[in-house]
Amino acid sequence: MTKCQDEFTPVSGNSPRIPIVAIKAPHMETYDQQLYDGYIKALTDISHAITSDLFLEDLLKLIVMVTAKVTGVEICSLWLIDEDVTPPKIRLKATQSIDPDYLKDRALELNEGIVGHVVTEKRPVAINDVLRNPRFKEKDMARKLGLVSMMSVPLKLKNDKVIGVLNCFTSTPHAFTDTEINLFTAVANQAALAILNTELMVKTKVIQEELETRKMVERAKEILMNRKRMKADQAFRWIQKRSMDSRKPIRRIAEAILLSEDLTSQE
Repeated sequence: MTKCQDEFTPVSGNSPRIPIVAIKAPHMETYDQQLYDGYIKALTDISHAITSDLFLEDLLKLIVMVTAKVTGVEICSLWLIDEDVTPPKIRLKATQSIDPDYLKDRALELNEGIVGHVVTEKRPVAINDVLRNPRFKEKDMARKLGLVSMMSVPLKLKNDKVIGVLNCFTSTPHAFTDTEINLFTAVANQAALAILNTELMVKTKVIQEELETRKMVERAKEILMNRKRMKADQAFRWIQKRSMDSRKPIRRIAEAILLSEDLTSQE
């Protein structure tokens, strides 16, 4: 089986992604068969997460823990692109490592280091020795933690958009095979889908809560307009002032007005 060079990108930018079903298990060596089975388990676990109600932070932790367990690597980390800042950065969001040096908050430019290179090129990179690779920027950390080889794969969606990067580090020299990179890519793509689904669910919940809050405020305004003979804008400012004075969300103030009206109507 072909071994990777010091920096190896098995799938070109214009080539279609290799689906997991394209890898033929019956002709693999015993090690590769075990590897294949492990990655299938990882894909299954992440697939289940797509339909779950996990928070994004919990999902990211699940992805790195499952991936690290399957690959047997020293450190697995997940980076996501932060588009809320200008210019966008890519931030470390999850790792199964408990070393404080690796857990510290870190952010890179989109063209910085191996992670930035993978984001820009939209292709996986495998490195035999990170200390000898000029693009790898965290050599002091690698020496301290004993990190040697690295595989970095983009988290890519169907529209070819990259939303982040999944990294794995080994503590001994390792030449990643084509099979390992293809399987790792399949896991990363499934992870990207799970992350997108979770983000959409969060946005949907936020929108629903905003709509519910607006409806409550409108009903509370109507009650105040009837009780205090206020105009609509006066009623809204009254609610807004109570929210600011009490340091409570405007929804809580509206709920209190609605509850008061319900209790009054029952008397």
